[in-house]
Amino acid sequence: MSTFITSDLHLGHANLAINYRKFDSVIEHDLMIIKNWNKVIHKHDKVYVLGDITMENHKYYPLLDKLNGYITVVAGNHDLEKDVPYLNNYVEKVVGCIYYKKFILTHIPIHPSQISHEIIGNIHGHMHRRRILDSRYFNACLDLNNYTPIDFEYIKEVFKNGNPLPSVWEIPSEDQ
Repeated sequence: MSTFITSDLHLGHANLAINYRKFDSVIEHDLMIIKNWNKVIHKHDKVYVLGDITMENHKYYPLLDKLNGYITVVAGNHDLEKDVPYLNNYVEKVVGCIYYKKFILTHIPIHPSQISHEIIGNIHGHMHRRRILDSRYFNACLDLNNYTPIDFEYIKEVFKNGNPLPSVWEIPSEDQ
């Protein structure tokens, strides 16, 4: 069993899929996420989704049934509280944040003052293609990771090696 982390699926969100992520359709977008997810995640793997399953629309939650693994959701700004009972039908649980193996898992990055000597770093989403210029942060958003969840062991290695960061806020070119 492995552990994976990702964020900002935005299933069913046509504007983001077509105009920002440059897919031809929202269906193509959602199918790519499902395909990439199931390529790396097996039936018994654990997955933390750091928010924004959809764009405030619970009618796309059934797509989660097509994804492998045991999913825990850290609620994001587009995961409405009123929809959590529906979301709980498709995932193991929904939480506000998680302390996991000396990391804080959140949707929105936490304030630097909240990262103490007991915490290695903050793994977060929300920022899509942008990164914080601070080696204590790791953006797990699909936009930066080829629309594929990231193995937690890889993230640990990134932090172990000093979490090298670009010299400016990185915004990948359209072909990345």
